[in-house]
Amino acid sequence: DLYTEVLVFPQETNDSYVLVNAMPEQPLQNFSVCLRSYTDLTRPYSLFSYATKAQDNEILLFKPRPGEYQLYVGGKAVSFPIPEASPMESQHVCATWESTTGIVGFWIDGKARPRKGVQKGYTVSNEAVIVLGQKQDSRTGSFDAGQSFAGEISDVYMWDSGLSDRDVSSVMDNEPFRAPIFGWRNFPYETKGEVYLKP
Repeated sequence: DLYTEVLVFPQETNDSYVLVNAMPEQPLQNFSVCLRSYTDLTRPYSLFSYATKAQDNEILLFKPRPGEYQLYVGGKAVSFPIPEASPMESQHVCATWESTTGIVGFWIDGKARPRKGVQKGYTVSNEAVIVLGQKQDSRTGSFDAGQSFAGEISDVYMWDSGLSDRDVSSVMDNEPFRAPIFGWRNFPYETKGEVYLKP
């Protein structure tokens, strides 16, 4: 249980990341991903990368610049402009996607952004490698230091279902509404390179 802990990525590299030792049991028709990050980076960086043999950006939570997040599903992205945060504040992000409509829900610090759509009818493969802090250009590899994360990541969760506003509030308090595929209170991870777990 990492309830009071954070993962610290002290500098940009092409060999430091966190490998999540979990994957969905079945291909995904729906998913939700939430996490908290804290950084002063202004260049592009990857937070959550879920890569399969067929598609390195099967699911990708990416920040191309301050004031914008991108969610990729099956290699196609939707963008969400967000209010600029103070450099001294962490940001909590949740993203959901459903295959039947392609609708993506996105919350920043518990506030929902207007919904968008991508990859209606798609199925996300469950044969995946999940990495925090690097963008996979092949499964568990081809990392670019210029897209790496430096800062702190915590409160990471993934479900095979959607979220409501109330669910997002619960997750922000690390009290998830139901058992996730993996979550911060049962987080199966390995650190690679220079990443540290700190209270």
